Parts: sequence; structure tokens; C-alpha cells
Amino acid sequence: MIIGIPKEIKNNEYRVALPPSGVRELVKHGHSVLVEYNAGEGSGFSDAEYVQAGAQLFHTDDVWHRANMVVKVKEPQPQEYGYLRPDLVLFTYLHLAASEPLTLAMLDSGVIGLAYETVESRDGHLPLLQPMSEVAGRMATQVVAHYLQKPEGGRGVLMGGIPGVRPARIVILGGGTVGTNSAQVALGMGAEVTLLDVNTERLRYLDEVMHGRFVSLYSNEQNVAECLEAADAVIGAVLLPGARAPRLVSREMLSLMPRGSVIVDVAVDQGGCVETTHATTHSDPTYVVDGVLHYGVANMPGAVPRTSSFGLANATLRYILKVADLGVDEAMASDPGLAKGLNLRDGQVTYPAVAEAFGLELAGMRA
Repeated sequence: MIIGIPKEIKNNEYRVALPPSGVRELVKHGHSVLVEYNAGEGSGFSDAEYVQAGAQLFHTDDVWHRANMVVKVKEPQPQEYGYLRPDLVLFTYLHLAASEPLTLAMLDSGVIGLAYETVESRDGHLPLLQPMSEVAGRMATQVVAHYLQKPEGGRGVLMGGIPGVRPARIVILGGGTVGTNSAQVALGMGAEVTLLDVNTERLRYLDEVMHGRFVSLYSNEQNVAECLEAADAVIGAVLLPGARAPRLVSREMLSLMPRGSVIVDVAVDQGGCVETTHATTHSDPTYVVDGVLHYGVANMPGAVPRTSSFGLANATLRYILKVADLGVDEAMASDPGLAKGLNLRDGQVTYPAVAEAFGLELAGMRA
């Protein structure tokens, strides 16, 4: 198979789909790998390293047109829509439920869209989402610490406080991978952490592994509202696989938060769990609503691209190899978890949560 790796063009996105070591594995399996010039530059990988790994270097158009499968990091940008076609397999993070224009563009193209974020392991986990969730969760706390500083627009609160002065109060919505990693870093910085989730078994597990160092609460409207009143910062870490994130903080609830408090909504790439959240970029990351600073960068791991690119490839390579070795149909037939990554094909939606998000017809069913 011919696999294409284009350069990411999303605002301040420096990751690359595979490092040279991943390319080398594909070449060992007999596949041709086409890498766009300077695709790995942002992550510290030179063109020479890709050539040494067995890749061929091409310009953008050739990578897209010659490839049977294109592997990326982020969803296609509008200027890339014209490259999509029915016989192309696109394997990347899609987050379609958060973008109707992207969904419709991909449907119109007929492209085969495999989404990293909906591939499942045998135990129902999301193995291709996990590494970037780990990065984003750990980064979220770093971002909070930065923007709580007064010169950055925050309340002027130090995460760990000092003897005799209360530490920052951090509220985390969601106890999955993002929330867990956010909590670990916040606790390590000495903050006071409250974590909310609807899964009491998950809360019980986290309480055990973190030795009761944080406050756990069942997530309902009243508990969320009460937490907001004292919060120096809120980290949104809610995930429904492939679906739009539920709104847990309304515009009205925002008035409960102290002026200068911070919201980092990691769920923004799935629409956000805070009503006032919208996607921002690394070049213009924040805005203020009702005195609360919002950070909504939708590709947070892109700020630490070398770590992120290695972490992503560690998770994705075996699935990319499976599709390349067997072809997309046989690969999905042999791995039901990989088959759940199929979101679109032949101009039809194949993933229920995406169809539901926009009232579209699901392949083989009536909406």
C-alpha cells in the first residue's frame, strides 16, 4: 500500500502522524511511504531522517494524490477538502460531531474516514485517544497555573499556596484519562482538587489509587454549581466517544465563579462541556466572558509536538500497519474495535453518534 504523511496545517500544529521510526516499520512491511517535505520539522524530525527510514519526499499535492491511505494528526482543514476522494482511506483524529461543515465535506467527497478517537480495544477503551488525552490532561494543569497569574488575566493565585495561605482550588469535570492526569499534576503542584464524575466506580478507583488526596463528587447540576462558587479554575475533561460533549456549565452558572478564575475546556474538540467555550488557537488561546478567562485550544498537544508525536505513533502504528497489510475491509473484519473507527464511507455516516449530532441518516438505517 502507498501511505501518505502530509504536513499538518492547522494553526500552530507541529505534530506529525509518524516519526521516522514508524515509517521504517511500514517500509519493512513492504509499503511505500510518501512524506511531505518538512512534515516532521515541527517535531524535530528532518527530511533526511525520513529518507534514511525509507520514505520518499514529495510536495503536498503528490502526497495526497498518490496515496491509498493518508495518516494525519488533525482533521482535514478546509483547504484540504479538495484532496478527499472515494478511494482514499483517511486515518486521523476527526471529531466530526463537533463540526458539521467538516462532516458534510467528507460526506460529499465519499472518502473512507477512520477516526482515531472511536477505535476501541477489546476491553472497550479508546487506545488511540489515550496518549493525547494524557498529554492534554497534564498540560491543562500547567495552563491553569500559568493563567492564574495576574499578568495573564487570572486571580493571582499560586497553585500550591504557601504555609498559612490556601492553595488554588481546582475543579475537574470528568474522571477519565484527561481528568485523571489533570488531577495528578494539580495534586503534585499542591493544589486542592475536586473531581466530579457520574461513574461512582471510577471515583472509587481514583480515590484508592490517589490515596484520598482529592475530593470526589457525583456529577450533577447542584454539585457542579456549588463547586464553581469556590473554584479558582475549572478543567473540562468530559468525553462521550464520538459524540458531542455534554454541557455541564451553562452561561448562567458562569456568574457563580470568582472574577479572574480560569476555565480550560479540554473537551472543546468535541464541542466543549462549558456553554461559553469555543475553539481557540495557540496563537490566540484565551478570551474572557463575564470576568472568567477561557482557554479553548483544540489541539493542546500540538504545543509539545515531539512528545506528542512519539506518543501518538506508539498507539496508532499497529493499527496503521493492520490496514496497510490487510486492506481496510479485511482489517476491520479481523478487528471489531478497529471497525468502530469507521465514521464515514461512500458518502454515508457509519458512526451513530455522528449521525445523531446532525440528524443525518445512518448507513443501513433511517435517521
